[in-house]
This record gives sequence, structure tokens and C-alpha cells, in this order.
Amino acid sequence: MAGISLDEALDTTRTGDLWVFRGRSAADRAIQALTNSPVNHVGMSVVIDDLPPLMWHAELGRSLPDLWSGKQQRGAQLHDLREAVVTWARKYGQRAWLRQLDHDVTRDMEDAVLRTVARLDGTPFPSTARLATRWLRGRLPLGRHHTAALETAYCAEVVAVTYQAMGLLAADRKPNWYDPGRFWSGDDLALARGARLGAEIAVAIPD
Repeated sequence: MAGISLDEALDTTRTGDLWVFRGRSAADRAIQALTNSPVNHVGMSVVIDDLPPLMWHAELGRSLPDLWSGKQQRGAQLHDLREAVVTWARKYGQRAWLRQLDHDVTRDMEDAVLRTVARLDGTPFPSTARLATRWLRGRLPLGRHHTAALETAYCAEVVAVTYQAMGLLAADRKPNWYDPGRFWSGDDLALARGARLGAEIAVAIPD
């Protein structure tokens, strides 16, 4: 896989690009094993107007201030992108990759992203047991449990719901059908509107 520096990644990323992470902790490996995926976390770039690049994701920790609420919290969060990637690399021991979205992002799509952030920001991260249960339920046929209102939000669910709001993913899948591996190139994720995701680009984190 081709590699770039974090500065280069921040200069080129735009709204809708994905960041995927792989760690080696017991929790990371458990997620990878449960979802049969080489990665355990996914987030999405939000780059709008003159704002610094941001990352929209969900995590159990509260290491960084959430830029939407202005406080440190668990669950769905909007972070400074550089700080988020460096934290996941240095504090959590994760390798990072960037996948770029090959599709024009319109103002309406950006507005959809912000509405999703406003709706989901602060949604709690599920417990490990609930996470496993949600993932398994996501494999059941679509039925009465399908809802866009999330009482808890896992990282892949946050990205999936945001992509659905942007019109890049069909709404025929429950949010808990998605896991980080769905956003890795090894999985054939079908996007709408002719959109495509590029291959993973390894991002080198400065010491």
C-alpha cells in the first residue's frame, strides 16, 4: 500500500473520506475476530469551508474535546482530525489508513452531514456485550427493529448513518449491519450515485 505523511493526508482529505484503524490490544483483536475484519475502528473526514479538518466517529474514550458540544464525552464525537489520528496512533497504538471518496460532495450533502452530527453527537457507545448483540441482530432480515434513531452508536454505525444521509448508502440495511470491516477494501461495499472509495493509503504518524 502506498504511504503518505499525516500532513499530506490532512491537505488532501475532504468530507466523506474514511479513516480506518487497526490495533493489537485484546479489545482490538476481539472486534477484528468478531467482525472477521483486519480493522477495528472507522471514522469519517468532515472538511467544510474554512474549518480545520475534523473527524466524525464514535469511541469509548473521551481523550479529546468534542467540538460540537464543547466538552469531553464518550460516544459519537466530532474531533480535530489531526488530534484524533495522533491520539489513536500514540495513545491507542493504532495504525491508520485513509480511503478517499471518489464523488463530488455537494452543499446539500454537507448539510446532511451536519444534521447527522447534530442528531447523533453524544450518543453513547455500546457496552462490549451490547455491541456483539447489536452486530448479530444486524445480520437478521430487515424488519420492525429497523430505525434511524440510535440509543447507542458504534463507530461503523455512525459512518453508515452519515453515508445514508448523504445518499451514498441505500437505507435498506440496518445501521448495525455495518462494522469497520465493511469499510475496508477487502469488503465489496456498494455505494450509491456511482461513488467509489479508493484503496487504503497508509498514513505515517510523526513521532
